[in-house]
Amino acid sequence: MLRLLTLALAILLAYWTLLFFAQRSLAFPRPDLSSAPPRPADAEVVWLDHPAGRTEAWLLPARGNVPGPAPVLLFAHGNAELIDHWATEFDEPRSWGLAVLLVEYPGYGRSAGHPSQSAIAATIAAAHDWIATRPSLDARRIIAYGRSLGGGAVTTLVPDHSPAALILESTFTDTRRFARNVGAPGFLVRDPFDNRAALRAYEGPLLLLHGEHDEVVPIEHGEALAAVAGVELHRMPCGHNDCERVWGEVLGFLREHGLLP
Repeated sequence: MLRLLTLALAILLAYWTLLFFAQRSLAFPRPDLSSAPPRPADAEVVWLDHPAGRTEAWLLPARGNVPGPAPVLLFAHGNAELIDHWATEFDEPRSWGLAVLLVEYPGYGRSAGHPSQSAIAATIAAAHDWIATRPSLDARRIIAYGRSLGGGAVTTLVPDHSPAALILESTFTDTRRFARNVGAPGFLVRDPFDNRAALRAYEGPLLLLHGEHDEVVPIEHGEALAAVAGVELHRMPCGHNDCERVWGEVLGFLREHGLLP
């Protein structure tokens, strides 16, 4: 019996060790650039320099007559995506007078470095600070929008760089919950992305969106975040990767909080 217990413990420790070292390759799958669509002609390439590496971002300017500096939608995408995949998704909010900054992750696409929570947080903070250097952009009206992993990315702005508003789509509570699903204790997780803790510390406007049939991040995650933040969860009739952007809901939210006229 003792030998069996020792063998079982050795197998468990080997499994946990494998998960510990392999988790970042599993959590941050990076798609091939060969499948990426071309960059729009009006997109400005921005390079963000920070300790975690030189990271690419694209600035999509606001369209129409914008009186004064434009508010900015700072967008962070999901874990198996690139900024290249998202440029055409924001035509409608750009028509409202919003500029859009698509931020890449370290190690993704053409960006240097390696993805991790600290590297991604440094990138998002650098993007936030870069906005303040552009007279055409309104640093007082930065709306941070994150989808899936991007939700964890933009909540790293709290509390030191708290945005004017947060929009989280298909976002998880924390990655430790996923670790438990594969039989690993939470303390093995190197990049916890604790979104519940971030929302407890955030006092600004918050819009939570989640697909009712999400097979990757079940809607219970969205419900838990809504309960922590004390806001209503907007349920979308979709899964995880097939959701259309609910721009009408976003526009109403931004107008309600005085971020758009």
